[in-house]
Amino acid sequence: MVQAALNAFRIPDLRRKILFTLALLVIFRIEAHIPVPNVNHAALTSVINGQSLLQLLNIFSGGSLQTFSIVALGVYPYITASIVMQLLIGVVPALSELQKEGEYGRNKINQYTRLLTVPLALIQGYGQMVALNNFTTTKVFSHFGLFSGSKVFPTLEVLISLAAGTIFAMWLGELITENGIGNGISLIIFAGIVSRLPGLVISQGQTGNFGFLAVLAVFAGLVVFAIVFMSEGQRRIPVQYAKRIRGGRMYQGQSTHIPLRVNSAGMIPLIFAASIVILPGTVSTYFFGATQGWLKNLAHTLYNTFTPTNAVYWLIYFILVVAFTYFYTAVTFQQQNLPDSLQKNGGFIPGHRPGPPTARYLNYVLNRITLAGAFFLAVIAVLPFFINLITNQPSQLANQTFSSTGVLIVVGVALDTLRQLEAQLMMRQYEGFIR
Repeated sequence: MVQAALNAFRIPDLRRKILFTLALLVIFRIEAHIPVPNVNHAALTSVINGQSLLQLLNIFSGGSLQTFSIVALGVYPYITASIVMQLLIGVVPALSELQKEGEYGRNKINQYTRLLTVPLALIQGYGQMVALNNFTTTKVFSHFGLFSGSKVFPTLEVLISLAAGTIFAMWLGELITENGIGNGISLIIFAGIVSRLPGLVISQGQTGNFGFLAVLAVFAGLVVFAIVFMSEGQRRIPVQYAKRIRGGRMYQGQSTHIPLRVNSAGMIPLIFAASIVILPGTVSTYFFGATQGWLKNLAHTLYNTFTPTNAVYWLIYFILVVAFTYFYTAVTFQQQNLPDSLQKNGGFIPGHRPGPPTARYLNYVLNRITLAGAFFLAVIAVLPFFINLITNQPSQLANQTFSSTGVLIVVGVALDTLRQLEAQLMMRQYEGFIR
């Protein structure tokens, strides 16, 4: 491992990519400490410390929500825009055709995703301001109101700052993807989560919860092992290529395999499910100050139901993770169009005819192995609930200190980045990280 790291820094272009990636992550962390104007930070800290849902969002934002920096929204509006575009590609024929146009089509879809990110960032920023103000009588944003005369411009100032911060973070992520190592957007999220871990561990150590920390350390080790084991698990489908004649020469047929991963969806279903399961609780906070009694009571009921302290929240989260794992795996597998690619290149799976029979067989195998991957992700997602039961600690404390979704993101991004470094080293005939 050490020798591989030294080899990576010996290669000039690879060293440049690594240093470029680290530099942009440092810039993002500096940006996370630039606060937006007109924020009552004492009221904001009080609200976040009292709400487990907000603490969970604060972890994923890398602490940016607690300071309400210009990147308090993180890159999540961009992720939401990407989710929307993925769904639209499946139902809008024009977008589906555009995706098939190679590099040009992908660039146009990426452009549409960026444009959609701007209104989503403004809407999410406004919703977050409304929610934070409704949690306490001491207003987090004293100058707030899009339709309140003198308060319009201070509100727009905050919203434009938040949207600009999201676009800047998205731009940094795309620069990392193009010129650095790893997936830039994933690394931005990775940097935010990792930056919070030392502070959370120290804060729990100061309170004397050493037994709780010991249990968390054991759980974290087991979770990391399980994530790596499942991420590397795959079903190899044998493929045979027939003999071919090219340029008057006959080429011998060869045998290879298609690696179908047990968890081919990665961390995406968790992000999808988390976005959906926190939506009712977040939207309900907008109506805490409603004048109608029934609406106000309904808002509080929804918030209490869809909060990490409620078992219903975890049950719905579990179901959504399983459903989204199947959905995302099916969408990505369909986009690869493996049966047609095999048939065009003269490949076939022994015992199965090319075309529809091959497609049915691959779908059958994929559905079976995805079941294991889906339940694995779902168990990982609800792990904080079981930690709460075992340690007998408040759910709020368990959720704040240990986020299994965060661990999965961190391990998944680390593995993906190591694989890319491995590929770069192997291309230059060096020994890689993974053996």
